[in-house]
Amino acid sequence: MMDDLDRDILRLLAGDARLSVAVMARKLKVARSTAQARLDRLESTGVIAGYTLRLGETLRAGRIRASVLISIEPRGQPAILARLKAIAEVERIHTISGRVDLLLEVGAATTTALDAVLGRIGEIEGVRSSESLIHLSTKLDRSL
Repeated sequence: MMDDLDRDILRLLAGDARLSVAVMARKLKVARSTAQARLDRLESTGVIAGYTLRLGETLRAGRIRASVLISIEPRGQPAILARLKAIAEVERIHTISGRVDLLLEVGAATTTALDAVLGRIGEIEGVRSSESLIHLSTKLDRSL
């Protein structure tokens, strides 16, 4: 079970995953050993699965991004997922409830490249329909 200190650690790391334990402890007003023990526990229990890089707007601004809603044939999901995972521009795949089956997050360097990716997705056997939503700007990103 997580408490306020655990949530504060996650909040700090979400802002800067390179934050040292000593600086984290100072910001949280706890002993370095306490911060280290909490961090170790969050890692060992799988709350923290790893540390990663989050691209800044400078690089992201050069990419065309889209969300793609896909309806698929019943029982076709395993084969469709395998084909989607082979497309480098498909960054995330979510199964969802509602009128569509999958939500993809796609990124490409140009609109021409994005169009080609969308064409490849639409040609996958078992994909009934797709709808693309081009991202214009990000107003808020709280993802961890």
